[in-house]
Amino acid sequence: MKLDSLTAAALALALAALAVPARAQLRLPSLPSLPRLPELTAPLRRDVPALGELTQLRQRRIGELLRERRDVVEADPNGEPVRRSELVLTAPSEALLAAALADGFAIARERVLDALELRLVTLRAPPGWDTRRALQRLREIDPQAAIDYNHVYLQSGETAAPSGVPNAVATVAPNGIKVGLIDGGVDSAHAVFRGTTIHRWGCTGQPVPSAHGTAVASLLVGRAGPFHGAAPAATLYAADVYCGDAAGASVDTVAGALAWMLGERVAVVNISLVGPANRALEQVVRRTSARGLLLVAAVGNDGPAAPPLYPAAYPEVVGVTGVDARSQVLPEAGRGPHVAFAAPGSDMAAAGVAGAAYTRARGTSFAAPLVAGLLAASLHEPDAAKATLAVAALARSAVDLGAAGRDAVYGHGLVGRTLRIEPSRVMADR
Repeated sequence: MKLDSLTAAALALALAALAVPARAQLRLPSLPSLPRLPELTAPLRRDVPALGELTQLRQRRIGELLRERRDVVEADPNGEPVRRSELVLTAPSEALLAAALADGFAIARERVLDALELRLVTLRAPPGWDTRRALQRLREIDPQAAIDYNHVYLQSGETAAPSGVPNAVATVAPNGIKVGLIDGGVDSAHAVFRGTTIHRWGCTGQPVPSAHGTAVASLLVGRAGPFHGAAPAATLYAADVYCGDAAGASVDTVAGALAWMLGERVAVVNISLVGPANRALEQVVRRTSARGLLLVAAVGNDGPAAPPLYPAAYPEVVGVTGVDARSQVLPEAGRGPHVAFAAPGSDMAAAGVAGAAYTRARGTSFAAPLVAGLLAASLHEPDAAKATLAVAALARSAVDLGAAGRDAVYGHGLVGRTLRIEPSRVMADR
């Protein structure tokens, strides 16, 4: 039967109206490739912030840091936080230092990283000079030198309101594995760390517990009742690069922590911090990796269309993204060729602070320690060849998600699925 034009138009409108609610019931499919921002065809759960809120979290933190610590922090030309008036030089020549001092620069700090056979010098700009001008001047003196801003790196994930009651503690015999953590301070008094050996670096040896550092550490080595991390029998080497100061975690501090790890013969180090590319940090990462230390880092939560974040995006580093309980990539997670693995990163419990037993963790920060713990299982000391074999073995065990083979969303695929501890299992009401 042939329809007149008015009848056909009415029928088309009716069909379109019927299609709207049907489309709203679709679930987000696996994303096979980059680079477009995925279209969310189903609303996020009520307890999960909107995508825009999730991906803008780091920018809000940067804004708060610039306002609250303007005495020591400013923004570089790209808006990234840096230590005010400070520049980091990696293995500078004596000629460069002499010329800089003659121009009015002053040495703020100096680190001799014996384990890396590397000298790091932090210079302060001459009085009256802005940091950008100071950087340009030093690069004019020696264009080949590794000179950059002293960037400040931020944590890559959030913990929700803590709750729950302590679990019974399980005794685990040490297994000789050493695993490292560069983050905020760890609350070693928490029940999940009872029986765990923790060596500290930073803050003049004084513990300064933080929510982020404690949560990430628990996913590495914690154990209590049904809760357990990826490597619960390992010895933890925890470097606190913040010491309670949001303006901590600068390049020279992170470099010092990595050198300490290498000197202690730690095999795998987790870094759930993110920030921009930095010439000095790149040199440190390259030397650290060449000496056999395997670095695992969170890819960050700036969103799928954001530029890559570091240190995860350096080729020597194992970049980790996060997935939810349905094995779907977190919509806020970074994407790109640097993504090596996916691991649980939301709908999961982690150790809390301030007297609380557990907290809800979300973000790539909390996926990375699961991968680090899995890799540490077969590595007892720094060894570049064995580290490469460990990564390859883990890749073979990964559950392929998204596009066939390694892709920019899930990397080699999902690992550590059974390491997700549902909050309901440990967060009983008080």
